[in-house]
Amino acid sequence: MPGSAFFSRLRKALLFLAVGLALAACQDATPKHLKPLPAKLKAKMEQLNMDPKAPVYIRSFKETSEFEVWKQRRDGTYGLLKTYDICKWSGKLGPKVREGDRQAPEGFYTVKPGQMNPNSKYYLSFNIGFPNAYDTAWNRTGNSLMVHGACSSAGCYSMTDESAGEIYWLARDAFIGGQRSFEVHLYPFRMTAENMAKHRNDPNMPFWQMLKDGNDHFEVTRKPPVVGVCDRRYVFDVDTGGAALNASAACPASMRVPEWLDAAVKAKQSKDQQIFLATAARLDSQGQAVASRSVTDAAARQASVEAEAMASGPAAYTPVAFPATAAGNAAALAIDGVPAPDMPLPVPSPIRMTAEPAGDAYAPAPVAKKPSFWDKFKKREPS
Repeated sequence: MPGSAFFSRLRKALLFLAVGLALAACQDATPKHLKPLPAKLKAKMEQLNMDPKAPVYIRSFKETSEFEVWKQRRDGTYGLLKTYDICKWSGKLGPKVREGDRQAPEGFYTVKPGQMNPNSKYYLSFNIGFPNAYDTAWNRTGNSLMVHGACSSAGCYSMTDESAGEIYWLARDAFIGGQRSFEVHLYPFRMTAENMAKHRNDPNMPFWQMLKDGNDHFEVTRKPPVVGVCDRRYVFDVDTGGAALNASAACPASMRVPEWLDAAVKAKQSKDQQIFLATAARLDSQGQAVASRSVTDAAARQASVEAEAMASGPAAYTPVAFPATAAGNAAALAIDGVPAPDMPLPVPSPIRMTAEPAGDAYAPAPVAKKPSFWDKFKKREPS
């Protein structure tokens, strides 16, 4: 009968709907740390010739808030799988030095399975391993420095929950595939010759030059460098001949970088040095031009103010003193009447700080006063 056929189809539709809702509920109930990678990300791995459980390598750049996940290809080299936006990192460019300085670390860190936190209050997270051997050799302090979700940072690298989840799952699958630890290399900025020139006057430059050495090894080999510490400095891809490295002691005399790698890294650094010098010269030239224009503009402003005051009449003229500024020091100029940061308050011109003349050349001439009766009486000769 038509009616019974309709109800039969309706029952089947409701049954399929119930099964679908049950499956969805089961999927939603999957603990977040056990969720599978998105199909789109898996497809990209296949396109890049990467096994889903191949090793991973991470590096980040504060200045541009970028967080890169690299993955090993089937030929053994690493390819960039995805770049995530860092939602928040705290502090400024430069390494973390002590507990409570709210600085996000910079340097070379290693993450092992025990550092993964599936029960994080900030969605999912892993501890980067600060302080490492280098930090300890320099007595740097801090703990629980994480990469996590929730977009909130007090010394950590914070991501959105979606990004933190993907990064966690990628690391989880790499551990399942047999990777015993993965490297997290944290940089202040992309370690290009141009950026090194841009930040050449920063007091952290010696530290950053050491970080660039590690970055150069990766750029040459497209494999994460093997990082060691001796003599309180990082060393990369070294062969010690069996001697152990001690972070606080001198590096072994037998320590060597393989000849082919040493030559390739030095060739890259030689080219970078040429770019660095050219960029630094250009930036210095631009800085001098800006400083020269600033001094000229300051003189023009002072002349303009004095001219306007003179045009208003001699009685309205009041000398205006601008900050004394040495040529080539544009930072000392006040902007819109407010001194630049860390600069002293403006002082009067030394010329106008000399003793005032007896008369004011711009003051109106005194008007002669007629003698009063009392004045005449005082001057009267006695009789």
